[in-house]
Amino acid sequence: MTWSLIARDSSGAFGVAVASKFFAVGALCPHARSGVGALATQALVNPLYAAPALDGLAFGQSPDYIIKRLTSADEGRDHRQLHLIGANGQAAGYTGSACIDWCGHRAGAGYSVAGNMLAGPQVIEATALAYEANAELPFAERLIAALAAGEAAGGDKRGKQAAALLVFTTEDYCALDIRVDDHAEPLQELRRLYDKSLERYQPFSTCLPSRRSPAGVTDRAVIEAEITRFHALRSGAAE
Repeated sequence: MTWSLIARDSSGAFGVAVASKFFAVGALCPHARSGVGALATQALVNPLYAAPALDGLAFGQSPDYIIKRLTSADEGRDHRQLHLIGANGQAAGYTGSACIDWCGHRAGAGYSVAGNMLAGPQVIEATALAYEANAELPFAERLIAALAAGEAAGGDKRGKQAAALLVFTTEDYCALDIRVDDHAEPLQELRRLYDKSLERYQPFSTCLPSRRSPAGVTDRAVIEAEITRFHALRSGAAE
């Protein structure tokens, strides 16, 4: 009922982009932790995979080992789909034997794509190829563009309803958590909300308390100056 892309970019950030004909897919499927890894649990989703999978990655366990450990203990394993990626960019995936066609997964350098109830294997292929081809894009935009390519290749064979984008960078809290829970064109709406986040949310978030600056920035004039600087840098990059 879903396809997703999980990835680690060259900065060490982790991201998950997911789309589905399932209400509020972003509430249950994508999970990540700064400096540790990311995962998506889907098909007959098991959100109980998330915490032990991320803990396992934090302890240095391999994605393959974690998948085997979690699925072997789950009597519903045949109906699950799970893929995850660790801090070194190594990824692994699992598609249960009872997942509905088309279903499958594919891992590449620093990313993994997995899906079920898809129009065909071309959805996974198009998503992966688009992610590989757009390395020059900002990480979040690269994830969205890859999912859009998968949708253009057929996407979820039942239709469209929800999409989500989750990005963790350096902090214990996420850098981005954008969800479209119920929309006729969820990926278009996801991109619109991402663009809206660029107006103030993303530059403001650089002023939040962080590991490097536990108090963050509290001077509102400095915050406004940072927002102005952010847009000046983006304008320069676009020229």
